Amino acid sequence: MLVVDDETEVADVYALRLRDEYDTETAYGGEAALDAVDEDVDVVLLDRRMPDRSGDEVLAEIRERGLDVRVIMITAVDPDFDIVDMPFDDYLCKPVEKDDLVAAIEQQLTAGRYDERLTAYLEVTSKIALLEAEKTPQELDDSEEVTALHEEAERLRDEMDDALGEFDEFEAAFREIGRHPG
Repeated sequence: MLVVDDETEVADVYALRLRDEYDTETAYGGEAALDAVDEDVDVVLLDRRMPDRSGDEVLAEIRERGLDVRVIMITAVDPDFDIVDMPFDDYLCKPVEKDDLVAAIEQQLTAGRYDERLTAYLEVTSKIALLEAEKTPQELDDSEEVTALHEEAERLRDEMDDALGEFDEFEAAFREIGRHPG
């Protein structure tokens, strides 16, 4: 987790709130954030209004680099129609309560895991489809590798079904997160 804010006290407070639950680093500005963010970072908590490089610019650069990181904007900037085209994953207005912050982070981590399962499922099912197009039914039935692929596909499908079943709960929890103080 990377906490980005040009106000060191603010970044440090968020990092302090989260350090018992997450491996947390801080970056005190946009340039520092771009130096710190890499494939090891799962979630970035990103301020929008920073003097050296805005959060909007940092977000655009993160997406341009193709990093698989979830970005939660945490900002005092009230959202306007400009957010429609911004590729963030969530948007919270300061000040953010710890419970809301943790809930938003957990939802993003869950969403990230779901994406990984979908990618793995598509990979496995494409292998099955390729083999089914090339091999006879008998060869497929006799293959331990194909059996293992079918088992893996079923396991991944069940996990995704479970995650989708939980989606209603997540959606309700998502709505309950205080994204705007007051």
